[in-house]
Amino acid sequence: MQISRLPISSHETVLRVCDDTIGLTGFIAVHSTKLGPAAGGLRMRRYTSEDAALTDALRLSEGMTYKNAAAGLPLGGGKAVIMGDATQKTSAQLLTFARAINTLEGTYWTAEDMGMSPDDMALLATETKFVAGLPNGPHASGDPSPITARGIFQSLKITAQHRFGSADLKGRKVAVQGLGHVGTYLCDLLHNAGAKLIIADIEPKRVAKLAKKYGATIAGPNEILTVEADIFAPCAIGAILNQDSIAKLRVAAICGGANNQLATPEDGARLHARGILYAPDFVANAGGIINVATEVLGIADRAAYVDEKLAAVELTLERIFERAASLDCSPAEVAVSIVDEMLTDRAA
Repeated sequence: MQISRLPISSHETVLRVCDDTIGLTGFIAVHSTKLGPAAGGLRMRRYTSEDAALTDALRLSEGMTYKNAAAGLPLGGGKAVIMGDATQKTSAQLLTFARAINTLEGTYWTAEDMGMSPDDMALLATETKFVAGLPNGPHASGDPSPITARGIFQSLKITAQHRFGSADLKGRKVAVQGLGHVGTYLCDLLHNAGAKLIIADIEPKRVAKLAKKYGATIAGPNEILTVEADIFAPCAIGAILNQDSIAKLRVAAICGGANNQLATPEDGARLHARGILYAPDFVANAGGIINVATEVLGIADRAAYVDEKLAAVELTLERIFERAASLDCSPAEVAVSIVDEMLTDRAA
């Protein structure tokens, strides 16, 4: 295994992890430990290049700093990525990567993300103690997806209240992009609330199965960005809201589980100019890291802690929407300023 430290001034630590003998190339990015050890998941997916993988790790780790701060957690922001097909990952790759995590000596804690499972976290835990999202153990938090979806669902209702004057989702058309763990759990909640679903995913069989379960309308992976709906819930990869896609949107609001939904900071202003209410992703999707935090921090009463922090996130989102409305600006801009205030106050 080769570990290289990359000189990237925006982050505290960035490691490139490589072992050609087992087909492993990945990155660990620690954005900030100002509020505590950096925490953020490990994802594995196909990337077009190392630069693309590194960029993803850098963006996601910065997003975790803001997400953890917005949720009121004593944690910093970090993220790790492995390049490759998650369906073909090997034990050797995961165990080697776990040893790379150990070299950071607790400044970074990993957990489940795209392409990973609680069982994968259990395997990592045989080589490093700096892992959460375990299926078993005294503080095991397991799959964070249900809590993530719960937080997004509550944020969706708040978004609906501010955009439509009612938090009731019955009869509302919600377009969900991405039917992984989070997207599927979110669809369950939306369906039970009486929402009319339009769904899309890159796996046709998954779409067909869930369309039948929910009585949902099917849209193609790209078509979902142009369908007419009340709310768009992106739950796949990030950077999907850009100058081109925003111009084609036919929705009144956006609230979903994907990280780093805005391709650039200017895209928040573009949404606002179009009258589309945007729930900042690092606020709306904080449920998963709240769940993971109970394990990292050794919280005994996990359910109570999760309830408390999710309620605080809801209040933060309300505060963001109210300030954005009073200033006539994008909630994305306000969210960043509010979290910057939190970071300054709590680090003082």
